[in-house]
Amino acid sequence: MDSKKLDCKVLDQILDKMVKTVDGSKGEIFKIGEQSRHQYESLVEELKQIKIQVNDVIEQGDKLEVHARFARKRLSEVSKHFKQFSEEEIREAYEKAHKLQVELTMLQQKEKQLRDRRDDLERRLLGLQETIERAEVLVSQITVVLNYLHQDLRQVGLLIEDAQQRQDFGLRIIEAQEEERKRVSREIHDGPAQMLANVMMRSELIERIFRERGSEEGFKEIRSLRQNVRNALYEVRRIIYDLRPMALDDLGLIPTLRKYLYTIEEYNGKTRILFSSLGEFEENRLPPRFEVALFRLAQEAVTNALKHAEAREIQVKVEVNQNNIVLMIKDNGKGFDTRDTIQNQKKSFGLLGMREWVELLNGRMTIDSKIGLGTFIMIQVPLNV
Repeated sequence: MDSKKLDCKVLDQILDKMVKTVDGSKGEIFKIGEQSRHQYESLVEELKQIKIQVNDVIEQGDKLEVHARFARKRLSEVSKHFKQFSEEEIREAYEKAHKLQVELTMLQQKEKQLRDRRDDLERRLLGLQETIERAEVLVSQITVVLNYLHQDLRQVGLLIEDAQQRQDFGLRIIEAQEEERKRVSREIHDGPAQMLANVMMRSELIERIFRERGSEEGFKEIRSLRQNVRNALYEVRRIIYDLRPMALDDLGLIPTLRKYLYTIEEYNGKTRILFSSLGEFEENRLPPRFEVALFRLAQEAVTNALKHAEAREIQVKVEVNQNNIVLMIKDNGKGFDTRDTIQNQKKSFGLLGMREWVELLNGRMTIDSKIGLGTFIMIQVPLNV
């Protein structure tokens, strides 16, 4: 027993060193990314100015080329009929043609230098963009590692006994965290990020619309833009709520679940969601692990009913007594063959994750479903664990 405790202490010391090293690396990579971002913005502004200068030089060169052509023509005429012109006129024609040619050559050199600088800036911007993207990916990956080290490995020596169990446990945690981060990343990319990108593009067009189409069209575009911003804000709030509803810590399970189901019903629009609760738990809070678990279980079940079952009505019921918590979710969706549950679990992490969470709480989960007749899920969790 003493040996196991000693091993755990040694493991914690090793983990502390790993956390400090990884966290330091994360800070350095983040700093590199920020420095690259600032440099990128600076070079973008410089490139903008260079392009303006290139256009100006080209315009000046075109005008100067016209004057130089006339000067060369004048010099050719003077040279051909030099006896008809005075020495002063001949010298003036020659000096003017020479001066214009020198100026034109200098402009051409300047244009070449500006073009070379422009091409160099564009190459550097591509390299900086790649550095920024790689830094963001590395920071994200290191964050996953840090979360794993902080949250999941601290007491691993006390929770598992043999090396194979430790490996399996760690891998499953990493896979679950990575899947969750991928899901959140996809939601942010496909939702708020796309909306905000559209807002940026449309905001740049508003001034032109006011100028070219008038104030009525301009205000119409602003109202549409405001709706896009409102939609993006809703998506951000929904993603934050999915990650961790703050009301769960402040209000408890029942008010948070009631609000969540109401929001989902309002957002979905086509599905009716009925919620009921029995038991004195709004005043007497449940332990945090039960509140979090039950909320996530209800969330997953309702999401499955909406996404896969295409249910028109969902009933959610929570019962709490001195010994047990019972969560029931019933829908009138298309149902499925429970004999194919194993195959369905390979396609979706949902049911498998629900079963594992219930097992961690020493509970039971039963699923009753038939094709065309909906699905009924009952979860029972003992409170005295």
